[in-house]
Amino acid sequence: MSKSNLDIEFDQAVDRVNAYTEPFPADTLLKLYAYYKKATNDYGRPKSKKPIINAFKTNALFQAKGLTEDEAKRLYIDLVNNYFLYRK
Repeated sequence: MSKSNLDIEFDQAVDRVNAYTEPFPADTLLKLYAYYKKATNDYGRPKSKKPIINAFKTNALFQAKGLTEDEAKRLYIDLVNNYFLYRK
């Protein structure tokens, strides 16, 4: 079974984020985290050593709870594209 265009675009966006060496703003990171988790059906608990980070990640996941996999992929792609288009 071949990948859909959405899956290919999503994988490219993930690769782009992983290759970027500068820090992302915290709000962008949390959205990327939540969309990625929803897009990949990864429902594991946040694993930071700092409880406050886990709380922020849990909140981000809660805000994305109504999204489908495809919606989460599209939002992730759009967020990445917009970030790299408008970053300073």
